[in-house]
Amino acid sequence: MRLDKYLKVSRLIKRRTVANEAADGGRVTVNGTAAKPSRDVKPGDVIEIRFGARTVKVEVVSVAENTSKADAPAMYREL
Repeated sequence: MRLDKYLKVSRLIKRRTVANEAADGGRVTVNGTAAKPSRDVKPGDVIEIRFGARTVKVEVVSVAENTSKADAPAMYREL
């Protein structure tokens, strides 16, 4: 699954366009390297997102095309 879509489906970022801009701006890394929005994400990858002074680091647990709001946190594990 594409990185920008994963960030939206997992609800780490609310909108796909915002996820796209964050990745293009260099604020998102996957496994320690800067990632473009089209990068494939698979279980086991570590995603780090910088929101201003705050940094969120998560490990991808599962990838699903659609998920409910209640099930979204099960897609990742915070580190």
